[in-house]
Amino acid sequence: MNRALVVIVAGSVMVMLSMGTRHAFGIAQIPITLDLGTGREVFSLAMAWQNIFFGIPIAGILADRFGARTMAVGGGILYAIGILLASMTTTGTMLYITLGVIIGLALSGTTYVVVLSAVAQVVPAERRTSTFGFITAAGSFGTFALVPLIQWLVTSFGWRTAFVMISGLVGVMVLLALTFPGKTKDGSQKAKDDGSGTMLEVLKKARSHSGYLLLIAGFFVCGFHVSFIGAHLPAFLADKAIAPGIATLAFSLIGLFNIFGSSLFGFMGDYYRKKYLLSFLYFARSIVIALFIFIIPLTSTTALIFGCAIGFLWLATVPLTSGTVAQIFGARYLATLYGIVFFSHQVGSFLGVWLGGRLYDTTGSYDVVWYMGIALGIFAALVHLPITDSPVKIREEVAAATPA
Repeated sequence: MNRALVVIVAGSVMVMLSMGTRHAFGIAQIPITLDLGTGREVFSLAMAWQNIFFGIPIAGILADRFGARTMAVGGGILYAIGILLASMTTTGTMLYITLGVIIGLALSGTTYVVVLSAVAQVVPAERRTSTFGFITAAGSFGTFALVPLIQWLVTSFGWRTAFVMISGLVGVMVLLALTFPGKTKDGSQKAKDDGSGTMLEVLKKARSHSGYLLLIAGFFVCGFHVSFIGAHLPAFLADKAIAPGIATLAFSLIGLFNIFGSSLFGFMGDYYRKKYLLSFLYFARSIVIALFIFIIPLTSTTALIFGCAIGFLWLATVPLTSGTVAQIFGARYLATLYGIVFFSHQVGSFLGVWLGGRLYDTTGSYDVVWYMGIALGIFAALVHLPITDSPVKIREEVAAATPA
């Protein structure tokens, strides 16, 4: 079988298991808080810490240094251990460590930063964004397939037993990671030969590149949106007397429709300016949220329609953002550069999920966070428009700046 196809399939299944499981944690929020006797802020803060550790770019840096395979294997092992330990949690502090820190670090090695870096090594540049879109869609299929399964496990066996079962499922990722490319032995020489520069040279250029900085600012908003909705939509719907089964189905529809959205926008990113597609996506999110909160009466039907609409826009930003980074700086240090952008995403995730719980416990409502989501979507739509996305040659620029 073609090497690239093997890596793409393995990476897709890994992202499906990793992200599908992560998006199902919100299903367990109410059972966990009732069992531990805590408010929603404790669970929210655990998920917020998970998002921060998920986004720390160390996994990307290490993947560029030691290979995507090593990081993905370690991430799969850590994921299984983290969920198993979470099933034994009895205090909020233990929840912060297991669901927050351990699983957050595991996610950093088993999702987009490391997986897309591995795939970028085996696919041609002209097909990179569409392939990234396919893998992002696989993560959404994980949401569609695994959220109902995990809901059934939690309902049938309790959240603790369900977590034990889930730990065995995510352990499969270790086997999938073995198909990834290992360490690039000639990476330094290749960087010198093709003009891509060393890692330090690339990072120095990225630090002052306006387009890269605007991508960082915009991806913060994506994290705020998806983490707030992912962690709090089930509880929000429950507060509005919507049946739990509808919340589960809405989540499944988010995953299902994001398969279409991520695939379509990933494909379009190979032919159209990615920055304009990103601007459209963020503005469309604000419109969908505003309609859901202000205009359309909340019923079981409109909750499902919201799941379809926001799902179509859900993670379509991932292939376009990562593809833009690769377009500007090349694929050699994609894990590091996209990892830094993704950290901004996770800072937004931290605030989205934590503020959701914090403001709910303070005000008894999620309204303020919904309003923030609308405003941030408009902000992100605007900041993507002036992005400079032309490729840069790091080695040539450094050489030109060096005195003879």
